[in-house]
Amino acid sequence: MRKIGAVIFPDFEMLDLFGPLQMFSMHRDAFEILTVAETRAEVKSSGGPKVVPDYSIADPIRYDILLVPGGKGTRSARHNEVLLSWLNKAAAQAELVTSVCTGSLLLASAGILHGRRATTNKRAFDWVVDHSPAGINWQPEARWIEDRNILTSSGVSAGMDMSLAVIERTLGPKAAKDAALWAEYTPHKDADFDPFSLEGQTI
Repeated sequence: MRKIGAVIFPDFEMLDLFGPLQMFSMHRDAFEILTVAETRAEVKSSGGPKVVPDYSIADPIRYDILLVPGGKGTRSARHNEVLLSWLNKAAAQAELVTSVCTGSLLLASAGILHGRRATTNKRAFDWVVDHSPAGINWQPEARWIEDRNILTSSGVSAGMDMSLAVIERTLGPKAAKDAALWAEYTPHKDADFDPFSLEGQTI
């Protein structure tokens, strides 16, 4: 049973978080999903609904998989040194570290992406790159990127494709196929093809 630490902060993007978690929840015997925030106080999403975190970053829990969503709240969260310091330490203990959309900016700001390939929401791509430290190889046309134990995905719905890649990586191809089937979701299976990229847009 792998513990998933789903990080939440004010104004996180709902689908960034709940899309991937829905896929993981299709294998409840393999993944324990927990939400974690700076405190135990409820956290308001960008769309309005609030989430009461299961744990705070002060709780001594080791997460096997970290999931960091994006959203408007990354504009403030990227300056939160307490959260970033915790992310750095939690990532060092995790088997896999993942982000969706502009959540990659939080990983970058925490020093987790140095020397790695990464991607992010294409409509926020330049902003993320401009506000990230040097030493990150940003990819402008990827649905998601896997660089060793770190996976970063493009915007919003791309997190579901990335989470299926994590399921395949940890449980095997059939488990990923089953999760998509049970969720009635048609995934993008090519990590290098992003139909929503500004350079190669086909939608």
